[in-house]
Amino acid sequence: MANIISDETIEYVGILAKLELSEEEKETAKRDMGRMLDYIDQLNELDTSGIEPMSHVFPVNNVFREDVVTQGDDRENMLRNAPEQKDGAFKVPKTVE
Repeated sequence: MANIISDETIEYVGILAKLELSEEEKETAKRDMGRMLDYIDQLNELDTSGIEPMSHVFPVNNVFREDVVTQGDDRENMLRNAPEQKDGAFKVPKTVE
């Protein structure tokens, strides 16, 4: 099926792409877009009845691990490094007045 791209379509695509095309560039774009659509029509003729649809070329697996506590609450050991502590937390100088 021959895909005919109109001048209005090229103008609209140019506006969307924020391009100013000369008449020669518009004609080239019309031919290129027509070829692309002809290729898509050619691909649509393929028999894909036995092919499972996919969203990615490669299998996608969840790469995140389970959130498991491994060292637990080691507050006393951490607070040993604090120059000052108060109520089980680091005490730092006031930075906002």
